[in-house]
Amino acid sequence: MSGKGSRSSSGGSKGSSRGSVKTPPKGNKRPAAKSKSKDNADSAAREVVRGREVEFWGIGLISSGIVFVLAMYLRMAGPLGRGIDTTFGWLLGLGRFALPVVVIGVGVAMVRRRSVEHRVRLAIGWTVVVLAILGLLHVMNGADKIVADVDAMSQAGGWIGAVIGEPLRSTLSWAGAWVVLIAIGTAGAMLVTDTTLPELIAIIRTWSAKISGPAADAARTATTNRDRGFDSVDDEVPTKKSRAKKLSIYDAADDDDLAPVKPKQSRRKAEPAPAGTPEFVGKPGTKNAGSDDESSTAVVGATSGVWTLPPLNLLGQTETFEVDDARVAERGRLLQQALASHGVETRLSDKTVGPTVTRFELELGTGVKVAKITSLNRDIAYSMAATDVRILAPIPGKSAVGVEVPNEVRQLVSLGDLMVSAEARAATHPLDVAVGKDIAGRAVFVNLAATPHMLIAGATGAGKSSGINSILTSLLMRSTPEQVRLILIDPKQVEMGQYARLPHLLTAPVTNPKKAANALSWAVKEMENRYDTLVEVGFRDIGGFNAAFDRGEVNDPNDEHAKKYERMPYIVVVVDELNDLMMVAARDVEESITRIAQKARAVGIHLIVATQRPSVNVITGVIKANIPARMAFAVSSLTDSRVILDQPGAEKLVGKGDMLLMPGNTNVPQRIQGSWVDEEEVRKVVAHWRRQSPEVVYVSGIEGEAGSPGSSGGGASSYGGGSSDEDDLIRAAIDVVVRSGLGSTSMLQRKLKVGFARAGRIMDELEERGIVGPAQGSKPREVLVTVEELENEG
Repeated sequence: MSGKGSRSSSGGSKGSSRGSVKTPPKGNKRPAAKSKSKDNADSAAREVVRGREVEFWGIGLISSGIVFVLAMYLRMAGPLGRGIDTTFGWLLGLGRFALPVVVIGVGVAMVRRRSVEHRVRLAIGWTVVVLAILGLLHVMNGADKIVADVDAMSQAGGWIGAVIGEPLRSTLSWAGAWVVLIAIGTAGAMLVTDTTLPELIAIIRTWSAKISGPAADAARTATTNRDRGFDSVDDEVPTKKSRAKKLSIYDAADDDDLAPVKPKQSRRKAEPAPAGTPEFVGKPGTKNAGSDDESSTAVVGATSGVWTLPPLNLLGQTETFEVDDARVAERGRLLQQALASHGVETRLSDKTVGPTVTRFELELGTGVKVAKITSLNRDIAYSMAATDVRILAPIPGKSAVGVEVPNEVRQLVSLGDLMVSAEARAATHPLDVAVGKDIAGRAVFVNLAATPHMLIAGATGAGKSSGINSILTSLLMRSTPEQVRLILIDPKQVEMGQYARLPHLLTAPVTNPKKAANALSWAVKEMENRYDTLVEVGFRDIGGFNAAFDRGEVNDPNDEHAKKYERMPYIVVVVDELNDLMMVAARDVEESITRIAQKARAVGIHLIVATQRPSVNVITGVIKANIPARMAFAVSSLTDSRVILDQPGAEKLVGKGDMLLMPGNTNVPQRIQGSWVDEEEVRKVVAHWRRQSPEVVYVSGIEGEAGSPGSSGGGASSYGGGSSDEDDLIRAAIDVVVRSGLGSTSMLQRKLKVGFARAGRIMDELEERGIVGPAQGSKPREVLVTVEELENEG
């Protein structure tokens, strides 16, 4: 018995032992598998949703706004909709009808992936505006005290409007409450539109003009139709004041040579004018320079009109980039371990995450030479699993070595992001151009007037064309044709075609390399002419001249015989591919570029020269010596980097807009991720300017039709003074000025295809003959001759 019991006990012990060994692992494996499966599912779900959370919220807000429309406007949302309408009627009163607009607007901003700053600004701004409106509704229609009556609340500003408006009305009276609430609403509107108070007033004026414009046009048309029957009576009424001098309109016989210089007809089809009605040559969509309705977004233009700058919403913006701090810290530890494995002890003092690369700042241990870490370039790249790394030893201004490692996920930098930044608001010069974001994510702007010329080079596909497009688009976003004029040289024929027919252009984009050499020669002649003007008026540079002109100190309105001067616009010459020009006319091109680079800064002419072949045969030593500012994109070799920057570094770049910028005032390059502008965005900006100037007349002689490079023919046709053609030009100028009713030198320059100086001389001649009055500052001169008098004299 005892033996059996012992065996039984022993067997039970064994069974127990086996159970204790096998059962727990089985019990543990199943939950672990389930937990792992659940984690994988959660991870997969997060991957699917990642980056779309904001869009989902936006879709939800838009859907909610549509439901509010059905409930509050259409009463088609059923019992729930009636409950929504009643609830918000008690809370917001009449202001509930604005709720769907606000909700849908914020939702659209989220779906369009606007930045967090943009969405927060919209939400706060609309909230302030709605609260101010609710308070005003209560002040106008509300009860004397807060009541619980839903009907009473729904016909005023609701309960919220009563809470806001009643204390103000009881303490400040209704007039004081109006003042306070309107001020609050204005502040909210400034947040919504992201403008200053003058800009907001300008927007309101523009909207008012658009609303009242059709009614005014209808009234004007009716008045014109009514007065057409009285032309015979109007002919007998004098329309101009008497003049002391006898008109001498034509001093020579008519000549058929006037035909080439007659003003072009507008591309728009227009109804034929009635007999006896003067034909005015004007630019549709612009205001007269004498108009009092001016704002910070409306600038008096070169054609005696008002130019409107493109709105910032033409450029897209990217979503806010979120940095994975844990991953950055882990990569910093990997870098330290890689250096330690080669006997270099370091301490990670700081790290900066940029759009393209992350810079790790390392302090070296005692006795470690800087040269030792610079020799480990490839070893560091291998340890960090990077294509290449760039080492700054040391970082300028710091006792640390910088190791720039490409990011695993790159951030796209759009031009729209730069144009809404604080740096853009601080950059007020017409030639401040957006370049990109630096290593710390700050927007970088470069002033071409201070540069003053720029050399751009990089391999094919490195981002050179995107950089040029960003520079040109930022100029178009910030400057009017009166401030900046362009000459675009595009031997590749496909890069600059989208900018054709811009009012900023002095000539159509030049695609023939031989004509491009002539265009550079024209720029040299224009530089010399501008220097002559500065010497005559006693100014050192274009900035002082234009400032004095704006103050009315250049022209003397009391001296009728004194020479009259016009404001000088900046001229930017962009050469997209220098290599093609050097192959056709190397000597002429190099000589023109050198002369412009040496002297043209003071007179406001600036060069941007680009090439994808940075060799010494293209970027010669003479060109490099006179163009200190360099923009280097990724190149294939150390030799190419030395040609561009005179130092290594560009061969370490990772492409797609990654660049090294030397602004000219230092030889230490700054690493920047260049901005990206979509081709569709460029088209929108160009279309904005084309709508304001459907007719574009270029300056003749820039491409050198009348002569070869460096010859006087090309310059004489634009700025020279051939006396045989002078009378023909004056007759054409009289015809243009009288029929248009605008005594503007800039208009003569466009219509007659002559240069700035020659157009000024023609205008002085017209004043001596009594055709136009004296200069009136920036306003056009008064035309003293009618069309009827012109035709009678003819």
